[in-house]
Amino acid sequence: MATYIMMGTFTQQGMDKIRGSPARIDTARETMHSLGAELKAWYVTLGQYDYVALIEAPNDETMAKIALSIGAHGNIRTQTLRAFTEQEYRQIITDLG
Repeated sequence: MATYIMMGTFTQQGMDKIRGSPARIDTARETMHSLGAELKAWYVTLGQYDYVALIEAPNDETMAKIALSIGAHGNIRTQTLRAFTEQEYRQIITDLG
């Protein structure tokens, strides 16, 4: 499975409905599971982003579905990064020759 880091910020709508956000995390987790992905960790953060999530998904297409599904509700804006483990990084470097 590929690893992704999703960073998000609450929209005004999301802030207006902030008390419902724990339930929305549960819904996102269920959506990910139904697509063959897993929410490995979720953190509320201080600074530029309101939260950071660590997600494992089978491929980029699945992660795109997850990001679009979450964003379609209008409560958050996301930015998603593909992350490579140290072992994957070492293999990439080895493959350079």
